[in-house]
Amino acid sequence: MKIKTSRENLLRPLQLATGVVERRQTLPVLANLMLSAEDGRLTLAGTDLEVELVATVDDVEVSQAGEVTVPARKLADIWRSLPDGSDVTIETKDDRAIVRSGRSRFTLSTLPVKDFPRIDSGPGDIEVRLPQVALMKLIDQVSFSMAQQDVRYFLNGMLLEVTSEHVRTVATDGHRLAMCTQAGGGNESTVQAIVPRKGVIELRKLLVDSDDEVTLQMTGNHLRLTQSGYSLTTKLVDGKFPDYEKVIPKDSNRSIVGDRETMRQGFQRASILSNEKYRGVRLTLDKDQLTIQANNPEQEEAEEVVVVEYDDGPLEIGFNVSYLQDILGVLSTDQVKLSVSDANSSALIEGPGNDDALYVVMPMRL
Repeated sequence: MKIKTSRENLLRPLQLATGVVERRQTLPVLANLMLSAEDGRLTLAGTDLEVELVATVDDVEVSQAGEVTVPARKLADIWRSLPDGSDVTIETKDDRAIVRSGRSRFTLSTLPVKDFPRIDSGPGDIEVRLPQVALMKLIDQVSFSMAQQDVRYFLNGMLLEVTSEHVRTVATDGHRLAMCTQAGGGNESTVQAIVPRKGVIELRKLLVDSDDEVTLQMTGNHLRLTQSGYSLTTKLVDGKFPDYEKVIPKDSNRSIVGDRETMRQGFQRASILSNEKYRGVRLTLDKDQLTIQANNPEQEEAEEVVVVEYDDGPLEIGFNVSYLQDILGVLSTDQVKLSVSDANSSALIEGPGNDDALYVVMPMRL
């Protein structure tokens, strides 16, 4: 194989494909990318057996077609370190890949192409098309609520639900829940799939703020995203996601409405003196006023008073301040509405007039 291309032409595809590759691998070939060149096109593939990313790059001068596997991170580091605007050639000789650019030359070891595994997901049973910006919002609004290494493995990911009317994402770690809904779908029956955490992260890297459409295809145990030049396939989590509808409070009769940024800054300042382990803050609701209080084992205290719209009776309730900060950080509305029924109930948080996203946070005992 022998190819020539510009540094910029291959930089993003190389970085995205390398992102899928795990640093610690059981199989040596999984630390490599597979490069395939023919007819003025180069295809890069990286996988960890759970997630696979295939990037196709045009405008490549192919002097000799062929395939090779090369160390992913070393090639990506070499590519990043080269000067802007430089031309680069990759040539294989025996069991080595030689990378040249200007006066620089790098010789990399290779492994047999036949040993490189590919994920065979087959044709999609269900296909959904939606703008990149819509899918980006579906992920950004909920992904922070995914669990990390929870023994309830089905929580270590994001629920993707497709119905005849909407596409919805839900994530929960057992202490908070995030849900985002976009119109679309078009599927006759309701289909749910749990996308693993890494699949969500790598999928998000592909998306940009654009109205260009992407295609999602679901089979029994795989999800594939296809967009211009890229195809990402991820295995799905085999499990049943909790019934999220039961978690959403239906009878929250006390509500405060306040400026989102003012409240976010108030929580941020109060959190400085909260307990580093439990991150609890006490919220005291009174007539048109929200008082945020935090303290820690060193007997240090913080208090923030925020003007809000509230005309119900006094109430005290505790929450993990990090959860509140995460939510206020992703909401896009100027105002935020927080609803509870009593001191022991979960809070429902949403942007007034915005039906796309809502959040549920369990209370803390303080």
